[in-house]
Amino acid sequence: MQKNCSTTLKKVETNLPEVFDLFSGCGGLALGFKASGYNIKQGIEISESASKTFSYNFYWKNGLKKDHICADVKNVSSSFFKERFDDNGCIIVGGPPCQAYSKIGKAKLRSLGEDRISTNDPRGYLFNELLRFAYELNTKAVVVENVPESTNYGGINIPQYISESLEKKGFESYWTLLNSADFGVPQIRERIFVVGIRRDIIHSFELPEPTHRSNDLNITRNEMRFKYFSKFKNFKKPKKAKESLPNWITVGDAILDLPVLFSNSNSKYKLNKLNMYMDYKSGPQNQFQKKMRTWSEREERKVTGHAFRKNTRDFIIFEKMNQGDDYRDASKIADLLLEEECRLNNINKIENPQEYKKLRKKIVPPYDRSKFFGKWKRLDQNKPSHTLVAHLDTDTYSHIHPWEPRGISVREAARLQSFPDDFLFQCTMGDAFRQIGNAVPPLLSKSVAESIKKSLMGS
Repeated sequence: MQKNCSTTLKKVETNLPEVFDLFSGCGGLALGFKASGYNIKQGIEISESASKTFSYNFYWKNGLKKDHICADVKNVSSSFFKERFDDNGCIIVGGPPCQAYSKIGKAKLRSLGEDRISTNDPRGYLFNELLRFAYELNTKAVVVENVPESTNYGGINIPQYISESLEKKGFESYWTLLNSADFGVPQIRERIFVVGIRRDIIHSFELPEPTHRSNDLNITRNEMRFKYFSKFKNFKKPKKAKESLPNWITVGDAILDLPVLFSNSNSKYKLNKLNMYMDYKSGPQNQFQKKMRTWSEREERKVTGHAFRKNTRDFIIFEKMNQGDDYRDASKIADLLLEEECRLNNINKIENPQEYKKLRKKIVPPYDRSKFFGKWKRLDQNKPSHTLVAHLDTDTYSHIHPWEPRGISVREAARLQSFPDDFLFQCTMGDAFRQIGNAVPPLLSKSVAESIKKSLMGS
């Protein structure tokens, strides 16, 4: 490893509480805590695929003969963990499922009938399981992550509810909203964090310190809600980024060194296996790329997970889209391509209705043009990405590569979430995209973990 490239991963600090990660997904939240010196002792995840990804990256590749627990957290007794942490105690962290809170999840539930409205979804109350573990294990601290929509769940502000519950049990607690881009993640991703630390051990109460700043004065949709959030006594407004900080990391900053996969729409598609090693296109060109390659004790020389979806119909549309274009622009491009093909093949919509219909199906995407404009979006290499979501497991139209005519690869999605290049996805492409889209960005998690360390250790 280059001496001038400081590694992100720290050795375990023996005086810190050990971490148990519930609703862990593939391990984004845990990875940030590990990078801050915490030992990741164990965790629970209901998805078998995500559990295997966690086990591989936290245990198996480090020679540890143990498995992440794949189970429904409701069926696991906290007593299982009681003898698994040392005298330094434990921290319970987790991101309970967000489907009951998120706009996409609510819409999907509504489509299934009135009895499936979001407030009837038992997943909306799974945070109680996390609190159960915290109280029964007498944990030193609690961290809960979720989407901003959790602040209004059928009229209930879930983060405020959790904070009040923690305070009744002897914790000092706050909740806040953090933007991943402020913490070195090349993605505008706003998430709620609830933090609770036991009153009998707390030294201070620290909010995470931003490491980057926006290079414009625009505020996000959720930042506009700070005035409303401030009505709740446990809400703390996040720290403002200092003007001396570097600008937000862009998509180009994040992925420019990765191998070329599909230079133009006539390129031959190749389905790469996720465990296949490829040479980088270049050496690291900035600090973010160095960090992604040197997260652990050695510098990565090759990269894995560089596979993308075969969208044969749409490659030529992607190619003609400008960076920042959305589905409205893609639709106009598709119409022009159809018009040209009709002219070349002498097909008239009125005189040749069947041939026209067949050709249109071959060229034009069928999605509703009056809504869901963001269903297709070509990334702008000079800006951070918009939020990655689990729907990437179905398609990657929402994140079209900025200069190649394709959707982003698994490794590019991982980079946009700040997963390091030595984090391997030993699963299907769909599972990998879903795990990445559901994850907490490790660099954001690391900032939260560092703030809790200051609160616990008084440094």
